[in-house]
Amino acid sequence: MRGRLRPGRLTSHSPFGGIAPGSYQWGFHRCDGYCPCWLPWRPQPCSRPAAAAQRAAGAARGAHHPPWFEGNDPSNGKGYESAVAYAIARQLGFTNSQVHWAYEPFNASYSPGPKKFDFDINEISYTPQRATAVTFSDSYYDVQQALVALKNTPIATSHTPADLKSDIFGDQVGTTSLAYINSEIQPTTRPKVFQTLNDVKEALQTHQIAALVTDTPTAQYISSSEIKGSVMVGQFPSTGEHYGLLFSLGNPLVTCVNKAITTLKSNGTLAALQKKYLKIYLSVPVIKP
Repeated sequence: MRGRLRPGRLTSHSPFGGIAPGSYQWGFHRCDGYCPCWLPWRPQPCSRPAAAAQRAAGAARGAHHPPWFEGNDPSNGKGYESAVAYAIARQLGFTNSQVHWAYEPFNASYSPGPKKFDFDINEISYTPQRATAVTFSDSYYDVQQALVALKNTPIATSHTPADLKSDIFGDQVGTTSLAYINSEIQPTTRPKVFQTLNDVKEALQTHQIAALVTDTPTAQYISSSEIKGSVMVGQFPSTGEHYGLLFSLGNPLVTCVNKAITTLKSNGTLAALQKKYLKIYLSVPVIKP
């Protein structure tokens, strides 16, 4: 698997020493199989919390792509989510060297039960349904969905709400993008559902579907760097969707992280990181579902 991280081990030098080495995975996108994460959670005061996580590329063809990561390496601090993770860690009293990344399957990240990480930063959108099984932090990025299609196909130029209802869509199982297709676009033909985002992209390339929907930065990356001859048609109006860091249900660490996010918003850090990594996505034309 390209860019796959190896399992890590806690040592006696870790602030969480005492956990058996090899008893968890360290780690760190909409995942095509595995996601990055941090340490196994243990209650800690805000001055000495556990670590964080982000979702790693999954499946054999997965990769940590811009603007969320750069250089296919989430540990370098480059890319919006990598930079946010390290900024939060610093607010919590961690140095960059104390941040470790691990893998977590995307669907498993928001399923009920114990977690192998303290928090997961994986482009995971808050939804009321997910929040019954896990706890989310405040927003670190407000999300808009966008439409990707092949150039010179009817949907690329004809995408009124009535046009969209007659098109064939496809998306990854369990995602808010798939939910958006069903709830907002409401096509007459049930969208095709795939296990991974890579499968969705292949379906678009082979004309099994007319278009896919994903968050605007990912849509731009797919159309500019991954699928030759594709185009980001436009983004849809905001529905209030946002990304939050994900914790095991009831994890008190979320209070510490929310304080860190509030500080990063008030001191301009989040705005500066969005300007640095996400600026080109702030002027994408809006289309109606």
